[in-house]
Amino acid sequence: CGDQMSFIRGTDLFGYVGIEAVLDQMRRKTMKSGFEFNIMVVGQSGLGKSTLVNTLFKSKVSRKSCTPNYEEKICKTVKLHSVSHMIEEKGVKMKLTVIDTPGFGDQINNENCWEPIVKYINEQYEKYLREELHVNRKRRIPDSRVHCCIYFLPATGHRLRPIDVEFMKRLGKIVSIVPVIAKADTLTIEERQEFKERIRQDLASNGICIYPQKEYDEDQEEHALNEKIRESIPFAVVGTDKEHQVNGNKVLGRKTKWGIIEVENVAHCEFSHLRDLLVRSHLQDLKEVTHNIHYETYRVRRLNESNVDFSNGTADQSESQL
Repeated sequence: CGDQMSFIRGTDLFGYVGIEAVLDQMRRKTMKSGFEFNIMVVGQSGLGKSTLVNTLFKSKVSRKSCTPNYEEKICKTVKLHSVSHMIEEKGVKMKLTVIDTPGFGDQINNENCWEPIVKYINEQYEKYLREELHVNRKRRIPDSRVHCCIYFLPATGHRLRPIDVEFMKRLGKIVSIVPVIAKADTLTIEERQEFKERIRQDLASNGICIYPQKEYDEDQEEHALNEKIRESIPFAVVGTDKEHQVNGNKVLGRKTKWGIIEVENVAHCEFSHLRDLLVRSHLQDLKEVTHNIHYETYRVRRLNESNVDFSNGTADQSESQL
């Protein structure tokens, strides 16, 4: 028999069904189980990565601020460290993992310094894939895949450097990248606008994919919202965890000789745009793009390789394939 489909609007129903209650059910389930969000911060040392992450989640979540007797030293190679926290707000639990990449861009020769990062991201996809291939799968597979990579650009006022182009070109294919201009208070408003414009030109001319990508916009409404974001990327940000009094109100800000730079004031910097994108409007979309686009691309490639053994749910692989 042929499939039939008709559309019945709420006004056509002859009574209350209660379909919208499913939203409450989903909400209750999410509140009970919580969710995971994994964020990676990349950029050379001294750009305020730890401070910005702390500012984003209004708590000391960076490795630097939650490691006792933390010593700031330049690493000879790129190492990856992750630190996880359970954050609860209004009954909603989020397991936040912050992945830090000390040593990136700090050497005289930064050739291939992105390789450990590419390897780490692929290893998380591999871990998830192995869990999926098990005959007896866990009801809920632990998710350590990187949902978002914040890439810190130094506020030089010039253009993208070769290391920025190389990194984002490679990583943009496997993870959602959000570039930000770090310590943007070192630029004037005019310099900032010109720098942002030049960066957007460089991103386009080098074919670099950054989040949110045009081809993943689902409808007109989403396209309009994302277009606004694309027009203001990279966000010029300032981070701080210090509070100051401004007109009788406590605000997060950086005190200078000339006044206070208010972090959450859009007239001063674009931190709140970044926070809204990462947490308030696109967090779920970042997770979906990771699962449906980046992880799916990895999964298809791995399953097409001849050395994937389905029988015991493992996927053998050599280092060179990562």
